[in-house]
Amino acid sequence: MLTGGCLCDALRYQARGAPLYAGHCYCADCRKASGSGFVPYMGFARAAVSFTGDSRAFAVRAANGNQAVRNFCPVCGSLVFGGPRDSAEVFTLYAGSLDEPALFEPTAAIFTRARPAWAVLPTHLKAHAALPP
Repeated sequence: MLTGGCLCDALRYQARGAPLYAGHCYCADCRKASGSGFVPYMGFARAAVSFTGDSRAFAVRAANGNQAVRNFCPVCGSLVFGGPRDSAEVFTLYAGSLDEPALFEPTAAIFTRARPAWAVLPTHLKAHAALPP
């Protein structure tokens, strides 16, 4: 069981089982949304995740043409998860929101073509210039 949430604890989640995927995203949208060089993420099936507390969503067009929905705490503004809360088949949990960050084990890096030179790319991650198929 993985648990996490926002800075003020008003928005929380629990995720059961192992993530479907985990990595770093270096796309410009993730960098701007996080204020950092990349977003560490983990994907979980809808049935494996439960949320408590309110969230607010912000959507933009993703690289694949779909909507990228980022959810944040309406109290403290912390970025917590991705995907439409009422309809996502898979949620993306942002690893920085984990209660135990050591449980995050990334395997891939995506959108590395957009990675700033100062953002470290760990050598053990499988790098993809864009979104892998």
